[in-house]
Amino acid sequence: MATKRKQQQQAGVLPEKARQQFEVLQQKLNIHFENKELLYQAFTHSSYVNEHRRKRFTDNERLEFLGDAVLELSVSQFLFENYPKMSEGELTKLRASIVCEPSLVIFANELNFGQFVLLGKGEEITGGRERPALLADVFEAFVGALYLDKGLDDTVCFLEKVVFPKVEVGAFSHVMDFKSQLQEMIQQTNNGVLHYEIVDEKGPAHNRTFISRVLLSDIELGIGRGKSKKEAEQQAAQEAMRMLRSKVEQEG
Repeated sequence: MATKRKQQQQAGVLPEKARQQFEVLQQKLNIHFENKELLYQAFTHSSYVNEHRRKRFTDNERLEFLGDAVLELSVSQFLFENYPKMSEGELTKLRASIVCEPSLVIFANELNFGQFVLLGKGEEITGGRERPALLADVFEAFVGALYLDKGLDDTVCFLEKVVFPKVEVGAFSHVMDFKSQLQEMIQQTNNGVLHYEIVDEKGPAHNRTFISRVLLSDIELGIGRGKSKKEAEQQAAQEAMRMLRSKVEQEG
């Protein structure tokens, strides 16, 4: 009862403009919190709490702690299920690149989370709304709040829209060796020799895009694009793996 009363008190002192903004955010995400105090808390920075001590606000640091664990678990499960040929070391490296601060900042910025953060005046003046560490913390706190309010399944659904697609299109391919994984996949079936070709180059010298294809003997398996020949080949290998897995599923 004491916790509920505290939440009601916090809801009563949150500025009407802020509450309206959070309604807009929920509409945009198509996520509607049962306990809106969890949503408000996820976006409440400690500087805001310090300037409103009498109004009993709670900052997002504990939610950030929880969200970090939920995010790591969810990403781990996604990688485990979708990359069966990847070693433990490779999985760990890829997961680390997904849940690191720069990646979380990208996710937060794409959702415009920065504009919803409740900041103290000092933090606002010094550009806190765009500070990477703050944005990463807010994203984790939101995941923690969503987990508490909706449960793990709904949280995973949110990550399936925001995080996982970037893994699938190769946004983290710089830490993944798809060529080696494809080679291992082919070796298991003794099905021929892989060969990569650069089939086209586009754009000016300072902003070149390479297009590569990978062939198994004379059969094209995948096409990839990249800012370097190596990146294009990795993308082609990833596409080939996706095609081969789809074929196995259809035949199974």
